[in-house]
Amino acid sequence: MSENGNRADGRSGAAQGAAARGPGRPRPGMGGGRGHGMRPVEKARDFRGTMRNLLLYLKPFRLSIIIVMIFALGSTVFSIVGPKILGEAITAAFEGFMGMATGAAGAGIDFGRIGGILLTLVMLYGVSSLFMFVQGYIMSGVAQKVTYNMRLAISEKINVLPLKYFDRVTHGEVLSRVTNDVDTVSITLSQSLSQAITSVALILGVLYMMFSISFFMTLVALVVLPVAYFIVSRVVKRSQEYFKQQQKYLGRVNGHVEEVYGGHVIVKAYNGEEGAIKQFDEYNGMLYSSAWRSQFLSGMMMPVMHFVGNLGYVAVSILGGYFAVQKAITVGDIAAFVQYMRSFTQPIAQMAQIANILQSTAAAAERVFEFISEEEEAGETASPVKVETPQGRVEFDRVRFGYSPDKIIIRDFSAVIEPGQRVAIVGPTGAGKTTIVKLLMRFYDVNSGSVKVEGHDVREYLRRDLRAMFGMVLQDSWLFNGTIMENIRYGRPDASDEEVIAAAKAAHIDHFIHTLPGGYQMELNEESSNISQGQKQLITIARAILADPHMLILDEATSSVDIRTEAHIQRAMERLMQGRTSFIIAHRLSTIKDADRILVMREGDIVEQGTHASLLAQNGFYASLYYSQFENPAAS
Repeated sequence: MSENGNRADGRSGAAQGAAARGPGRPRPGMGGGRGHGMRPVEKARDFRGTMRNLLLYLKPFRLSIIIVMIFALGSTVFSIVGPKILGEAITAAFEGFMGMATGAAGAGIDFGRIGGILLTLVMLYGVSSLFMFVQGYIMSGVAQKVTYNMRLAISEKINVLPLKYFDRVTHGEVLSRVTNDVDTVSITLSQSLSQAITSVALILGVLYMMFSISFFMTLVALVVLPVAYFIVSRVVKRSQEYFKQQQKYLGRVNGHVEEVYGGHVIVKAYNGEEGAIKQFDEYNGMLYSSAWRSQFLSGMMMPVMHFVGNLGYVAVSILGGYFAVQKAITVGDIAAFVQYMRSFTQPIAQMAQIANILQSTAAAAERVFEFISEEEEAGETASPVKVETPQGRVEFDRVRFGYSPDKIIIRDFSAVIEPGQRVAIVGPTGAGKTTIVKLLMRFYDVNSGSVKVEGHDVREYLRRDLRAMFGMVLQDSWLFNGTIMENIRYGRPDASDEEVIAAAKAAHIDHFIHTLPGGYQMELNEESSNISQGQKQLITIARAILADPHMLILDEATSSVDIRTEAHIQRAMERLMQGRTSFIIAHRLSTIKDADRILVMREGDIVEQGTHASLLAQNGFYASLYYSQFENPAAS
């Protein structure tokens, strides 16, 4: 496991998230108070291909989806029949009342008949609600199982992706695919899929019932649809521009707040409060302006739809009244038709909304599938070697490597490290020191040449077996959210509490831990910001001591501790490195004076090698590096 984790890539978490989401991908819970239908649409590049892949995830649940479709159709049919039956009750009551008003013999309201109709109506609506509940319950389970499988596939993929992927993709981008994109797919499957089935059935069913009541009244009702579509499309087109701006400045506001909060001490130290407030006011003002316009335009949708719908109701009511006078239609049918007309506009709006959501879902699913289909690490060997008792012999034979073919970092690196040797790798920044370690751990494969451990090419080992031989302490310490005890035990999960405490004592951190609230059970937060950088590094050193590896890699392992603590750590390291092959990368050359061998690297090649004394005697590149770290060379 790399100690540098996934923390620093030069941007704040909010900035990463904003970049990953883009202007059309809202942060969860920060969507500006609008529904799915009004979010800016991010379209997939291959809509059909993405939907085909998504259907493959749904294939194991096809029986459940068929059941959902049946229940959705059943629920819709029962709800559609309701207004027609209610119209019969209204007609019966109206005819009875009119008969009483005219004094017709035996006239009166047949409450028995009306009661029977209403009881039937209650049963229909009850069954419809039950069907709706069942299909919602099943679909929610399917959605969660599909997204569970997606997250599982992503998790497994992360573990087999080469390190070069994370070198070119921001961590916020990866997290966005695991969280935002998978959540978008989940919401669509749990809500929109069954809603789409219901909406289509409702449109067709309502249209059939309206035509069955009156052909001419249905034509009048349909005339208002083009008018409504024209007005709505104009409003949506205009509001989309402002929604995009809203998401853009929402990301900037979030990023600015997070950066100022994270760097609060620096802002205070350099009197940057006024500038920070000014910058926030600028972003907040733009957010207010765009959000106000977008919300105002989206808020116009319902009044416009109601206005157009009411025009249709007026026309239908006038025409229905005329037909009622002509005895061509009953009063109950008019009431049922008005209800159907109200029901007709709702699924049309839902279908437009679902079409919008499907575009966003396809874009989100496409990003997930792109991640899952990324090139993986080179496969493991079919016949791996396994060394039961590693001695620690390492050989680099004419190694050539570059992170990209046109940027070669290591040109011709050769060295043989004998078991138990303490080897220091030094050189200026960019010389290839850390790259050598990455090749040794097989985080990357060489372009040519070979890296051998115990006489076997590292490609002949399973990666797990190879890395189990090494313990690593890197400059960028990595700790996870958990107790100090759990973080140290990460080096050896089966270690007892006593062994963990012994490792902490060896790393000279036991006393510090006892001063903390909770001691070894103190909970470290997500960023481990409730302890200092030096204390974090001491914990990672204790972790390496507990792991008790055959070989050690120390990359600036004491760079964040003070001189006195460094002296204690050096003594602890002396005991830890005793009898183990150790690779030490250090910029402070005074810390590697006792190394058995020093490899001096420059532009990817070994330019000098030897002991500290012999290299100083050569008065070459190493000597110039060493003396440059002291103001008075004679005193060193």
